[in-house]
Amino acid sequence: MGVPHISNGPEQPETWSRRGVLAVLGVVPATVLTGCTASANASNASTPKAPGATAPTLTVTPADDTENAAFTSPVQVTASTGTLSRVKVTGDDGSTLPGTFNDARTKWASTRNPYSGTTYTVTAEAKGGAAAETMTFTTRTPADTFVGYFTPEAGSTSGVGMPVSVNFTHAVTDRAAVEKAITVTADPQVEVVGHWFSDTRLDFRPEEYWAAGTEITLGLRLKDVEGADGVYGTQSKDVTFHIGREQISTVDLARKTMTVRRDGQAIATYPVSGGDAEHTTWSGIMVLSERFEETRMESSTVGLGDEYDIDDVPHAQRLTTSGTFIHGNYWASASIFGSSNTSHGCIGLRDTKGADDTSTPGYAFYESSMLGDVVVVENSGEDTVGPANGLNGWNLSWTDWQAGSAL
Repeated sequence: MGVPHISNGPEQPETWSRRGVLAVLGVVPATVLTGCTASANASNASTPKAPGATAPTLTVTPADDTENAAFTSPVQVTASTGTLSRVKVTGDDGSTLPGTFNDARTKWASTRNPYSGTTYTVTAEAKGGAAAETMTFTTRTPADTFVGYFTPEAGSTSGVGMPVSVNFTHAVTDRAAVEKAITVTADPQVEVVGHWFSDTRLDFRPEEYWAAGTEITLGLRLKDVEGADGVYGTQSKDVTFHIGREQISTVDLARKTMTVRRDGQAIATYPVSGGDAEHTTWSGIMVLSERFEETRMESSTVGLGDEYDIDDVPHAQRLTTSGTFIHGNYWASASIFGSSNTSHGCIGLRDTKGADDTSTPGYAFYESSMLGDVVVVENSGEDTVGPANGLNGWNLSWTDWQAGSAL
């Protein structure tokens, strides 16, 4: 979605004349525009001039017919004599470039830069000599660009722990410029702050979990923002997400149970089995980031050689990028759940092969969950999970989170 633009002038005069005189301004030549026909609009009509009087000269930058014009500086129109009555700059996408006059109305400048890869038409008119002109220029398209892929998906509903995470396709060196071009707002209102986990990842969250029912708007104004030397963003859009009910589940691996609380009320307690003494489960706050009714789990993908390869693990929900899941387990004896920690680090619930037995804890917990739900693991014998390992930035204090902002 584009940025709204404002038109700032009346309709064109009935007739136009054009005579080009080149001037130089910076690295891009300017066009000097002169007019000799009075406007039919009485408000813009000039007073008669004495014989030999000089008509106002309009200088426009970038110059008429410029190809590959810079998009990193404003459009400017200057009247050498007289005053400007109107200026309008329109892109071939239908947008209008807003701008302002100086107090004397001898200069006009756009209040933002033109977009890259866009053809603009400038119409300008001055009082005092009826100078009027129409001209065009085209801005260059950058050779190197980047985009930001965001989580969660536009229009989706997530649990209260879901951060807004943006992953960039190119390493960002000007973090402040990029972070300034991204806004995350919430309704009901709450302060939201960005945190850089790397030069390609920027997450946003409030101090506490989102309130249930919150609407979140992500504004991306990355188009033509220089994220690294010669590398420019391409996006200008707004997307919205929603936060559903609050569900926070607490796994106590000393007791080998998981208690599920919905909007503060306990709705279920399940027996579980966590990581064994050699493969302890991460402790701390974790957020469900992927969900699979069935999926393949292979030990070689998490650095455990050929210890297991199960192609139909039921009701698997990801907790970390490094491979921690909470999932159904049909291959272990039912007696271990609630009594022994025997896994390679995942949290297991009793389940059946095929993922279709509605009576099992694995099925019930999966059906009650959504992306962004919070799972807190206690008494696992392991360190707190890294905040960048999954969507788990809640393990940082608010002070430490704020320190990761470039702003």
